Amino acid sequence: MSDFAQTLKTWRAVRRYSQLDLALEADISGRHLSFLETGRSRPSREMVTRLGDALQLPLDARNQLLTHAGFAARYAGRNWTDADMAPIRSAVERMLSSHMPYPGIAVDRLWCIREANAAALALFGMLGVGVGDSLIDLTMSGTLEAVVENWPEVAHHTAKRLRVESLAQGGVPELDRAIAYLSKVDGYTERGSNPVIPTIFRQGDLRLSMFSTLAQFGTPEDVTLDDLRIELFFPMDEVTAIALETMAGA
Repeated sequence: MSDFAQTLKTWRAVRRYSQLDLALEADISGRHLSFLETGRSRPSREMVTRLGDALQLPLDARNQLLTHAGFAARYAGRNWTDADMAPIRSAVERMLSSHMPYPGIAVDRLWCIREANAAALALFGMLGVGVGDSLIDLTMSGTLEAVVENWPEVAHHTAKRLRVESLAQGGVPELDRAIAYLSKVDGYTERGSNPVIPTIFRQGDLRLSMFSTLAQFGTPEDVTLDDLRIELFFPMDEVTAIALETMAGA
């Protein structure tokens, strides 16, 4: 079996499609798909693109499918500091700075912090984390158990989010290790009193209850941007809002 055939078959299994399901989604015959998966037929570049769309593959996986089929990769993976990325960096910085005095960060697929506003640097700085550091490592360090008041609840919902992200990318070992760690946290009970689940930090007299929103680029043509997520934190109560404003002023 060719590399392309094996990769296609693996992604079809990840997406839990039968051959018929994928053939219908890609608007090709089941016979042709079967030939592609057994290596009896070689795909055109257009066919690889069509299958990538049908499987909703991330850009790095589309590149892999193309190279395994014998074609050049389509999507670049620029460095965050490249000149071509200047408009993107500017947009991210504007989003984060305009979100002050509340924390905001930009993270990559492994939850490494690429950018952070002053409020986020102050918040995560208390936990020993800054730009370039991994929130996945923080999650498994034991630090959060001591400072997150509702840790079992946060751990449960973080594991759910990580499962979705890992599955979408075909399985990410770093995320899967964090899922296994978080799944062992005891004490979670189902509660439905709030519209969202806040993360409640407590250090000494400081108590911050926050929820977050996630944003991503809508039309990425670069692997780096396809992986980037912007997370903005908001206060869950007035006490937290005042505390964050005070921290930002200081």
